[in-house]
Amino acid sequence: MENVTQGLGPLASSADTAGASAVAAGDDALPQWQLHRWHSAWRRWSLWTLLVVLVASMLITLVWLAGRYEASLVQSRVERDAADAVSDIRIAFAHNVQNMQSLQMGEPDLANWESRASDLLNARRELVRLEWRDSQLKVRAHAESPFRPMNWDPSDGSNSIHSDMNVSCTNARRVGGPSYSSSYFQPLPNGMGSEMMELCLPLMDDGRVTGFLIATYSLQTVLIDLVAPSLQRGQEVSFTEADGTRLAVVGAMRRGTRMFTAQQLFDLPGTTLILRLDSWHAAPSVFPNVLTALVTAMSIALVTVLIVLVRDNRRRLRAERDLGEALAFRKAMEDSQVTGLRARDLDGRITYVNPAFCEMVGFTADELIGHTNPLPYWPPELAGEYSARQTVRMSGNHIPPREGYESTFMRKDGTRFPVMIYEAPLINAQGLHTGWMGSFLDVSEQRRVEEISRASLERLQATARLATVGEMASLLSHELNQPLAAISSYATGSLNLLQTESPAAAPPTENLADVRVGIQRIAQQAERAGRVIKSVHDFVRRRDQSREAVSAQGLIDAVLPLIRLQAHKLRVHIQIIIEPELPELLCDRTMVEQVLLNLARNGMQSMDHPEIQPRVLEIRVRRAASNAQNKWLEFSVSDMGAGISDDVAARLFTPFYTTRAEGMGLGLSLCRTVIEQHGGFLGHAAREPRGTVFTFTLPAFQPEA
Repeated sequence: MENVTQGLGPLASSADTAGASAVAAGDDALPQWQLHRWHSAWRRWSLWTLLVVLVASMLITLVWLAGRYEASLVQSRVERDAADAVSDIRIAFAHNVQNMQSLQMGEPDLANWESRASDLLNARRELVRLEWRDSQLKVRAHAESPFRPMNWDPSDGSNSIHSDMNVSCTNARRVGGPSYSSSYFQPLPNGMGSEMMELCLPLMDDGRVTGFLIATYSLQTVLIDLVAPSLQRGQEVSFTEADGTRLAVVGAMRRGTRMFTAQQLFDLPGTTLILRLDSWHAAPSVFPNVLTALVTAMSIALVTVLIVLVRDNRRRLRAERDLGEALAFRKAMEDSQVTGLRARDLDGRITYVNPAFCEMVGFTADELIGHTNPLPYWPPELAGEYSARQTVRMSGNHIPPREGYESTFMRKDGTRFPVMIYEAPLINAQGLHTGWMGSFLDVSEQRRVEEISRASLERLQATARLATVGEMASLLSHELNQPLAAISSYATGSLNLLQTESPAAAPPTENLADVRVGIQRIAQQAERAGRVIKSVHDFVRRRDQSREAVSAQGLIDAVLPLIRLQAHKLRVHIQIIIEPELPELLCDRTMVEQVLLNLARNGMQSMDHPEIQPRVLEIRVRRAASNAQNKWLEFSVSDMGAGISDDVAARLFTPFYTTRAEGMGLGLSLCRTVIEQHGGFLGHAAREPRGTVFTFTLPAFQPEA
């Protein structure tokens, strides 16, 4: 490129303007040629890269498949060895049963039986003890293996019957055949021990059990003598219970090698064991297989590359056609969506809207595309707030929540409706952030149903409160009837005594004592009525006040979601102003939160008139100006409603007085009671140019020195 420029230098200095323009045009065309060259090189190298990746993937897959195949072969062999071992042990146990039955041939005496039993124990090392017991399980004769001396009972087991033997012999008597007991631990003379299992074989005579032959197996010796030695070399053979507990183990295991395990169920009459076989195997040698596969794969890959190059143009045309179909399919899906879709660039300019969004806001796509802030479907009173939010969004410092957020839009005819907005960054094919994609759901019907449910709940709560008030009134009426009736009776009697005719010159001394008694009774009944009222008062205020230190911000944050919920419905803007570095409050948090919520709701309801615009509710917290030591905080809730007339102000805090049809008239009365319980003051004043300000004070928290 530099050589071309140097060659054109003299020509450019001596040529006219047209020649200079031609040179400039040549310089502009050169980067396009180089870009095409880079594109062709990229395509060529991408094919080779794809070839290398394919070959590597085939090799890795081949190695993995070879390892899996060899592992499956080893696993199959281990499972086959475990099945063979179980079969050998089962055959040996069957032979032992036959040998035990042969001990009773010819009705031998005890000495002859013990001699035969000793011969059998010498021939079968897995048997450690044989017993001949009568039908009551009392020992008649026994013999022990000379290869495994055991710590049997000192009484030689003449009458000892443990539970496992009893269960197995009972089962053998029931089925009329051999039955095995569960394994149990038997100590050895060297301080060790071994797991034993007993076989109970019933002796039958004309269908009647005349005795039993008891054979005791050593599970360790069973594995040693009955499992083929070839299976014990390089493998570990063990008997386990169903939960994995090992009862007997033989063989040696190489640690740190690849492990293969097989389990085989060893089902015996009366009990069940599991034979486990753990085998080791070295890593497979895969080099010869990989070398052969590599040559084959390379040959296939070369042919594949030629086919790919020949079909490249055809695939490109097919790709363009598929792309057109994909775009048409995507367009059809977007047009059929009931969810509104809107795309904007990084400057906030609308670049795309789907038909559902246009139908939602009432504007056409031509009226919306290209618009920037303020957008035509924003309510005028909320345009400033929405513009500030979008400015923060477009700065890239704030990512919208994935769970979405709610907002209010305005249709072309001026009607407002709530929407749920979900926005996400719009990323292009190069991974660059080019704008924002938003989806919109009209939640008007959902909010209407929620409002109906909320109104029903509030009416239910009001009914419950009225029921409580009625109950309290009934209680007061019932408890005060008697003392009031008594007071009335005593008062009537006293008046009658005072009105008794007597001589004018003589004082009515004879009735003074009765009048005094009547007046005393009146005082007693009045005192009783006072006690009744105090008890009902204590019952109503039976809630213990648990005061805690809490920040003003924490109180407002606790009730702000509920306030915003009603503010959204009434289109009221909330302003929170908290003086910095305020001390914490010492208060009953639940009751004070209820006071804040009640005052805020009253303020928003006072602005629920079409002619009141704008609607702003201000909540302010600051140090009380009347206290120089800053031990009190002042809360104020200001609205821009119609205000409070003098007649209403005179009865504002009177219980059960309300100006709303659905109200009970207890809210402000209870608020004042709560504030006074904290030692504070609740009052109100007019706000200029219109509205009302409710103010109350609370004590600040004073930590102990």
